[in-house]
Amino acid sequence: MAVLDIAAPIVVYGVASGAGLGDVPALLLSAIGPAVNAVISVVVRGRIDEFSAFILTIIIVGAATSLLFSDARLLLLKESVVTGVLGLLFLASVPTNRPAIFLFGRRFATNGDPERIAWWNGLWQFPLFRRTQRLMTTMWGVGLLGEAVVRIVLTYQLPVATMVVVNAVVPAVVIGVLVVATFIWGKRAGKAGEARAAAAAQATYGRKAVPPATA
Repeated sequence: MAVLDIAAPIVVYGVASGAGLGDVPALLLSAIGPAVNAVISVVVRGRIDEFSAFILTIIIVGAATSLLFSDARLLLLKESVVTGVLGLLFLASVPTNRPAIFLFGRRFATNGDPERIAWWNGLWQFPLFRRTQRLMTTMWGVGLLGEAVVRIVLTYQLPVATMVVVNAVVPAVVIGVLVVATFIWGKRAGKAGEARAAAAAQATYGRKAVPPATA
């Protein structure tokens, strides 16, 4: 990810610009790195799940729509708009039975194993799990939407070359922070759930251990 998603766009844009290409062709070429990374991910995993299909769809749609732009700033703006729409989709999924983080979490927690998928789906019956998934999805939605708004503003304030760096680095940093926060939150929620289950089991066992009252 660091090489293909962050370094490659910056290097490719710099080389293409230095070779005399205009901003728009250089920006189009700079998208090669993230596209290659997505394809490699699918090939390594040997299958396309909902997460991989989602990422590939964004890249394909983004590449296709990029050909319609003749202004470099509009092309840069498009990336922020995609991130903003993604944030809105996260927020729209919060009240549903399958918030976005639930789906992404299932992908990483189960690795596609049918038994683990069934186990993950079964966790939805627990109120704490549902609340955690919805709050995490809200956090991601707000984070992505906020990041998109900041980049939209910067697109018209900074030079194109600087925005190429911003578009490569800032999303990676924001996503990294969100991933770490999700991991820590998930660990704490898991421990809280285990503690509640243990307390409930202890209470049930304790009641069973009490002998019935005699007349």
